[in-house]
Amino acid sequence: MKFPIAIEIGNETQAYGVEFPDIPGCLSAGDTLDEAIENAHEALKGYMEFLFEEGDPVPDAGSIEEHRKNPEYADRVWALVDVDITPYLGKSQKINVTLPERLIKRIDEIVSSNPRYGSRSGFLAQAALDELKTLHA
Repeated sequence: MKFPIAIEIGNETQAYGVEFPDIPGCLSAGDTLDEAIENAHEALKGYMEFLFEEGDPVPDAGSIEEHRKNPEYADRVWALVDVDITPYLGKSQKINVTLPERLIKRIDEIVSSNPRYGSRSGFLAQAALDELKTLHA
């Protein structure tokens, strides 16, 4: 899942500061831009772990374009931080799912051409998360 980050440019005396506009209170920093983005990734993973321990839903990620319109972030540099949330969903369980043959073939074609999913199960898990997110909104 990708979240936009707003980066306040640092200098010789001040670190680069990072905020997640969609996650109030989730902050990070770094002495360089690269370090700030890497530290933001670690902060996001920690935040996700906390959310799932508490049983709270994952917040929706807005777009950079949407957040750029906010005057609070007028002078910020933008980036996206991607975190795989599946490790925080709990232990995997094997289930038996019946799907039409042609649907399985289409899924397998997408999985083979897109390493993001890793496997048929990864694709189905992401599709389920996307649908749950839509229904929760």
